[in-house]
Amino acid sequence: MTEHLLASQIDVGESIPLDTAHAVSVSLPTWKANVGYEEGQDWVVSKMKTGYPRFFIHKLIQAFAADVLTRYGAPGEKIMLFPSRAVASRCLDFYNRHASQPAARQGRIVDLLAVETKDMPEEMKLACPRVSAFLFPEDQFPVAKQYWQHSGEGISSRHAAYCHELFKAGFLVEASKVEEARRPCKGPRRYRRTTSISLTAAPKADSAAVAEPNGEAEELDYDRFIEERFGRNLDMKLASNAKLAVRRRIAGSLTANVELSSALQQVQDEMHARQVAGLSEDDVYLFPTGMNAIFTTHRSLLAVRGGMKSIEFGFPYVDTLKILEKFGPGCRFFGFGESHELDELEKLLEGGERYLALFCEFPGNPLLKTPDLARIRQLADKYDFAVVVDETLGNFLNVNVLQYADVAVTSLTKLFSGSANVMGGSATLNPHGRYYADLKRFWSQTYEDNYWAEDAVFLERNSRDFIIRNEKINTNAEAICEVLRSHPRVKQVNYPKYHPTREFYDHCRLPNGGYGGLLSATFQNREDAIIFYDVLETAKGPSLGTNFTLSSPFVILAHYTELDWAAHYGVEADLIRFSVGLEDTRELVATFRRALSAISCER
Repeated sequence: MTEHLLASQIDVGESIPLDTAHAVSVSLPTWKANVGYEEGQDWVVSKMKTGYPRFFIHKLIQAFAADVLTRYGAPGEKIMLFPSRAVASRCLDFYNRHASQPAARQGRIVDLLAVETKDMPEEMKLACPRVSAFLFPEDQFPVAKQYWQHSGEGISSRHAAYCHELFKAGFLVEASKVEEARRPCKGPRRYRRTTSISLTAAPKADSAAVAEPNGEAEELDYDRFIEERFGRNLDMKLASNAKLAVRRRIAGSLTANVELSSALQQVQDEMHARQVAGLSEDDVYLFPTGMNAIFTTHRSLLAVRGGMKSIEFGFPYVDTLKILEKFGPGCRFFGFGESHELDELEKLLEGGERYLALFCEFPGNPLLKTPDLARIRQLADKYDFAVVVDETLGNFLNVNVLQYADVAVTSLTKLFSGSANVMGGSATLNPHGRYYADLKRFWSQTYEDNYWAEDAVFLERNSRDFIIRNEKINTNAEAICEVLRSHPRVKQVNYPKYHPTREFYDHCRLPNGGYGGLLSATFQNREDAIIFYDVLETAKGPSLGTNFTLSSPFVILAHYTELDWAAHYGVEADLIRFSVGLEDTRELVATFRRALSAISCER
């Protein structure tokens, strides 16, 4: 049985991919299960082993947070974990502005740092084993959770697992206690043991000792702990090289499927990188999530250009609009993303209105509508605003949007990785952009590399065959599009190749580029949509860009509490979104035809 047929049998709440500790999707195999998830029904929620990481706090993070809360929290408090003090401080600021009442504004930050020894390898220091805990009254959890979701700045599950082990062994301590914990060991006796250090018993809060089998206490050596616990599977030098290779792939200088060693040796051809002269990997910045790339870009533009409203052009992925609305002066929303709205925008600009930046997706999610970037660029140059393009769906192997953008942002979690087991994001600066110098200067002073080392290693490995996977997925998506378009019970198929806005897509399409791996469809009625979804033999859950086909009633998941609002912009509640994978094309076509046949049989 093929991989995608096996995926269709994953039970509700199981990770997608199955048995993957750091999976970024979760199985919601029926329409009813998706509704149950949105309504918090116990038969779904109680079975959730994981979820999309910005919406569902991973259980490894929950376990770490619970132990930190036990040690440093007070009764009635909850906790969020972030990768640095700066991030936690931003969460605190957001919390103070949005907490329900002044009396509830009692948030505080506890910084946890690793106990370093003088002989600690430099590579280990590069991992920055640290966590900043934000503690707050438990009834204000929804406020703090908003920041976690919208900003994408929370720690990753791998980061949590790593630091949790340090914490339990007494090597991750409150910042004020670091010097106290860094005391000399009691002598060579610690080396008598022949087995790895046991982590079964957590040390007391004021001790860095664990019990020996004979009942005596042995003071742990940090360097030995790192070597024995992590040395065989966490090479920090490899992580640094992995980040460089990823940045080179994004910059476009790597034009073939290559291993890490080849990626590090290849020389940048600045004249051909993404067809933007002068672009290099130094213009690519990595972030823990794609949404964090958007969040940081918006925050940075506010810092260098001043507090003006932004523009969201076209129906966006949900959190982009929330960022523009909640983290600054506000947003003007042009939800249809069509030429008549550019006419309206131009009139506003002619009338004197000024904006910070225009944010858009290329193409949009989930309608796959493509904005007119050439005209947007003309307006931006004339009226002085930045253009930020989310190229995740088109992706830089298919399209060149950087020629019109000041910043191109990407969710590397999606097709760039493909394996659905790691999060990541990037922002690429256009070296010819009007705000290039200002953003480079600002990021040289403020940019924090909070992308966890282990995540970078996995992302680099996953992305080595990005080129060949993209080609196959383009082919499969077009085949599925044809199947859906030919069926009488399918009302509409949304795909850039067949969309009325295709000319705008083709204007940016690269010579060997395709139309991407995402499409969506609506049916003649809700009953048809539910029947089709329930019998479709693919994996079903949130996220996209996976190496396997992944289906979702996207509007139910993303806009369940605002369905009428979404419908106003042509985004119907019964829309099903398909992220097409690498399966055999004929088998995939047969899978979709069987599901379509079920509609006919039911009628």
